Amino acid sequence: MGNALFYHLTRSPAESLLPTLIGKSLAAGWQVELRGTDMGRMERLDLHLWQGDGFLPHGLAGGPHDARQPVLLTLAGQGAANRPACLMAVDGAEVTAAECAGLERACIIFDGGDAAATARARDQWRVLTGAGVAAEYWSEESGRWERKR
Repeated sequence: MGNALFYHLTRSPAESLLPTLIGKSLAAGWQVELRGTDMGRMERLDLHLWQGDGFLPHGLAGGPHDARQPVLLTLAGQGAANRPACLMAVDGAEVTAAECAGLERACIIFDGGDAAATARARDQWRVLTGAGVAAEYWSEESGRWERKR
C-alpha cells in the first residue's frame, strides 16, 4: 500500500509545486494521474505544464493516447487509463484508501489559505489514516518544504 503525502500550501500555488513533484515521480519511473475537480482548472494546469520551466510530457484525459501518457490530467470520477503509480489530487479531489492500496504514493495538495480546502484535507487525513494508509504532512511555512511530525 502506498503512502499519502499531504502538501499544505501557504506561500505558493499548486502550479509552483506540481512540476517538482511530477518531475520526481517521472524520475522514479512512475506514471502519474493529476486529478482535479474542475475542467477549466485542469485546462489551465495543462497549459502551465507545457509552458513552465522544463518539459513534462502529459495530456488531458479524453484523448486517443490516454493509456500512453506519462502524466494524465483527469477529473474526479473519470479514472486514469495510464495506470498511475502516483496520484496527485488538487482542489479537494477525493483520494480513497482503496486507491492508495494500488499506488506507490498519493499526494494531496491543498491551499492553506482556503478554510474549506483545509477542512477537506483534514477529513481526507482522518479517512485515509483511519483505513491504515501511512500519511505524512508537509508544510512550506518556513519558506521551504519540510516534513512535519
